Amino acid sequence: MMSLTFEDSQLAAIPSTSYRQGRHRRTGPTSENAWRRLVPHTWVLTNRILRRWSRDPATVFESLVIPIVLLVTLDIVLGDAISQVTGHSALYGSVPLVAMVGAMTGGMIGGIGLMGERTAGLLSRLWVLPVHRASGLLARLAADVVRIVILTACILCTGLLLGFRFRQGLLESVAWLFIPACLGLAFSAIVITIALYAPSTIMVEATEVIWAALMFFSTGFMPLEQYPDWIQPVVQHQPVSCAVDVMRGLSIGGPVLAPLVEMLLWTAGIVAACAIPMAIGYRKASRRG
Repeated sequence: MMSLTFEDSQLAAIPSTSYRQGRHRRTGPTSENAWRRLVPHTWVLTNRILRRWSRDPATVFESLVIPIVLLVTLDIVLGDAISQVTGHSALYGSVPLVAMVGAMTGGMIGGIGLMGERTAGLLSRLWVLPVHRASGLLARLAADVVRIVILTACILCTGLLLGFRFRQGLLESVAWLFIPACLGLAFSAIVITIALYAPSTIMVEATEVIWAALMFFSTGFMPLEQYPDWIQPVVQHQPVSCAVDVMRGLSIGGPVLAPLVEMLLWTAGIVAACAIPMAIGYRKASRRG
């Protein structure tokens, strides 16, 4: 039988409902599902997930190293050509684009890890512990947000070395850093939902095709005018293009409000569509076995 890791054993130390000796009846004023328990329980589970990711070399490599290599490659191959067309550095599109790609592909890694925990029985173990029922899902989403912010910071540092510069104010620069996490939350919800219902990792890995299409058909990869007229509306209004346009406007200047509203609508719509299936799937996966 699988034993819990050190991070998992910390869950047992979470203050929870007390019980009378010899009886299975609550004596504390609140149960483990009380709202006041949600934040500390989510915090502990989020730390557990982040520690597991940080100790896995493959996860670190795919989440951080590959996006940085992709950014450098795009700058070498397409940088000069795009700069001649747009009149400014291609980094103002490629840096946001790679940050979004890293957010999407990293969610796939987290989904595969979730399936592994489900198969190993860890989710069912956590389910019987005195932990808030909602903290498991919220912790995974929170961990993804932290991962995306760290990834975006690393991509930004690489972009600065290549010549990327902020031409707006400090507030815009800080907002720029958190845009990928906003839309990345929606992508994480999609992957988690698929992972909870898929019998194997093939379905989760297949989402990489969708992420690739969103990357190549976006305003971060090529200027909108370079795409055929019939597909330009799709390219302009797909979620990754909206995020790239917001980040471009926050860094070099340009429209921000319209693409920001559109991106937030994409995020809210995706999360709302996934919320109920994700909650039901997580409950079934946790009670399995």
